[in-house]
Amino acid sequence: MSQLNKGFDPEQIAEYRRKMEAKKQNFIIIDSEDNSDEYINFFFIGKYGDKEVIYDAVIYTLRLHYNSELYEIAEHKAAQRFPNFKNIQYEEDENGDLKAPNREQEEIGLYMAEIMMELEEEEAVKVQEHVEVDPHLDFGVGMDVALNVPKVDKKVISRFIEDYNSGKLELDETLYSFVEEEDNEVDG
Repeated sequence: MSQLNKGFDPEQIAEYRRKMEAKKQNFIIIDSEDNSDEYINFFFIGKYGDKEVIYDAVIYTLRLHYNSELYEIAEHKAAQRFPNFKNIQYEEDENGDLKAPNREQEEIGLYMAEIMMELEEEEAVKVQEHVEVDPHLDFGVGMDVALNVPKVDKKVISRFIEDYNSGKLELDETLYSFVEEEDNEVDG
């Protein structure tokens, strides 16, 4: 595996290490439109077994993980209820504005929102911090990390890498549910 996977190649690792040192960081953020305050994709160098490797990792907030789980369950229930269900696709008009969904898509969207609210009220979905490793990538080793932090920033990423590489990473095993805060606007 390691001969085919350039993420284990000492020359590649040295090149990535130089790039990280030039930025005075222990990681390189991967440019992605998916990156946000709650989700960041990045490379870092660590050990996999007894070999040094480049990890292709994502860290996301536990709240984002929770919302993804809610959405996945709602999508599954919508697929069972609506025979013509396809993932909701949003289309843009010629001005770049979102087109209104057709009647069936609107009904599916409302049904999914209702399911998500019910699951939330019942606290039926619980998530916890985790690290999942996937050695079956074409480049390096994949890592999926959910942390109970309000946002993912460079400090969170750096601390995670330091703790992971030193063997000091301690994950919170508490199961969490989140409730969406409603806007309480005051009419005045």
